[in-house]
Amino acid sequence: MLAVYFDKPGGPENLYLKEVAKPSAGESEVLLKVAASALNRADLLQREGQYPPPPGASNILGLEASGHVAELGPGCQGHWKIGDPAMVLLPGGGQAQFVTVPEGLLMPIPAGLTMLQAAAIPEAWLTAFQLLHLLGNVQAGDSVLIHAGLSGVGTAAIQLARMAGAIPLVTAGSQHKLQMAEKLGAVAGFNYKEEDFSEAALKFTKGAGVNLILDCIGGSYWEKNVNCLALDGRWILYGLMGGADISGPLFSKLLFKRGSLITSLLRSRDQKYKQMLVKAFTEQILPHFSMKGPQRLLPVLDRIYLMNKIQEAHEYMETNRNVGKIVLEMPQ
Repeated sequence: MLAVYFDKPGGPENLYLKEVAKPSAGESEVLLKVAASALNRADLLQREGQYPPPPGASNILGLEASGHVAELGPGCQGHWKIGDPAMVLLPGGGQAQFVTVPEGLLMPIPAGLTMLQAAAIPEAWLTAFQLLHLLGNVQAGDSVLIHAGLSGVGTAAIQLARMAGAIPLVTAGSQHKLQMAEKLGAVAGFNYKEEDFSEAALKFTKGAGVNLILDCIGGSYWEKNVNCLALDGRWILYGLMGGADISGPLFSKLLFKRGSLITSLLRSRDQKYKQMLVKAFTEQILPHFSMKGPQRLLPVLDRIYLMNKIQEAHEYMETNRNVGKIVLEMPQ
């Protein structure tokens, strides 16, 4: 089979398509013939040598995919049959023509969605669901500040926060992105290049601050995050795009707010946790992708690239211009 590959860490120019051995389904595993896979920041970090896959995971890029069941391994429970369409959360291996996945990590593709749309759901939407509900305990009426509001996770978090009766606020770096965020349900948006988002968030909340922050930026935002956090607010850190180092009185400021700082990564979680997450998401959220009307959820796709244009896809993601997900279409 063909797979996205690189021989040494570095820039997008190191990526190429390589013919590798097709995997076969092991105990309680399913072999998926991949139709599409989506890009994530983790792919860029792994390509640069900064984010190795968890022990035992494929070293091929790709944390999510959609496709059809091609083979059932021994011990499968009979929920799936050959030819069924499915989308999957992966620790790696999605950017190839076939990938093996534990049976419990497969999700049905909602009616009305294409394979390309389905590939944009697992990693981003499960991350947003986990951050808001399992870790952030989001409640109706909570104000939720979502950084990188037009990323895959951001576009999912806006819609899920709105569905929970919360008030989604976003930061983004262009007027176009802020307009898109409002179309998705954001109540307000702040251009971090033109204004201090913490002052704007405090003004919007009439000085009370935000109840929940979803933060993939980290270091460079810590002071503004604490500044606009409400008393007893929750700040969830799930990425470090703005660096890992801080300098200053973070603890005293956080303590003064009685704030909770919670950190989370999804890729390195164990299989049992991921299966629990997939099950909860499938039951509680997935039906809303097929609904009609304002409650309908929709994955946001920015660009689609053929698998052999993988270098261009990475170069585009590095510009930070995408609104929603960048998806790779596999040769069939």
